[in-house]
Amino acid sequence: PWTTRTNRSQSKKKELGNKAFASKNYEEAIALYTEAIKCEPNNHVYFSNRAASYGSISKWDSSASDAKKCIELDPTFVKGYYRLATAQIELNDLDGAHSTIKQGLNVDPSNNQLSKQLRIVNGKKKEIAKAIAKKAKSAGNNAAPRSVGNVDSSVSQELMDLQEQYISTNREYNTVTAHITKAQREQRTNELTKSELEKLPQESSSKMYRSIGKMFLLSGREAIMDHLGTAMKDEAKKEVDLKQKLDYLERRIKSQRQNIQELSAVSSRA
Repeated sequence: PWTTRTNRSQSKKKELGNKAFASKNYEEAIALYTEAIKCEPNNHVYFSNRAASYGSISKWDSSASDAKKCIELDPTFVKGYYRLATAQIELNDLDGAHSTIKQGLNVDPSNNQLSKQLRIVNGKKKEIAKAIAKKAKSAGNNAAPRSVGNVDSSVSQELMDLQEQYISTNREYNTVTAHITKAQREQRTNELTKSELEKLPQESSSKMYRSIGKMFLLSGREAIMDHLGTAMKDEAKKEVDLKQKLDYLERRIKSQRQNIQELSAVSSRA
């Protein structure tokens, strides 16, 4: 079918564009990504790749334009924010870059590339403020301290935001840890109950009850064993999911701690 051939053609152009980019043939990569965009104008990845290609030959206005289109097509694609912020930094649009980075961090708060860019932008703002203050001081201009104060205030606010995120992440980490402990406790209880039931004769006349909330329901041995088996599988899966989330939170805490330390260092050098 025509649609299948078109999709294959788009995929081929993207693949060739990637190879050209890897070989540093950026003009060729741009041409190939442009052909892919003509076939599929709503594909955010093509715009992201072309933005990177434009940036590699210092065509930052074109790079920024493609990155903006990428974000417009998919606001959850974090690399789009990184591409745009990179172009804005090169264009010396530090306020624009700061805003873009903040939007990207709202999508992925622990993104290391965006966090690094944020430190670069804040560092550049500091340097500019210091240069303005020095020039104003030599000229006897008293307006400069307000500019420095504004930048200092921006960095201080950024530091406060990071600290609040760090506290929030630690709180979430503790909550997840508590849930893991609870899941493990439930698992041990179910295993112990199952073990005790298995000791009873198959044809035991003992009455058995299964707890449902605050109530107890008279149930047969087989029904209780089935229920325990299901509950054990559910708790095991819950524990795995919670541990994965815990690993993510640990990485996020580490990243946030590093960001706080580096931003504090930038602030102290002012």
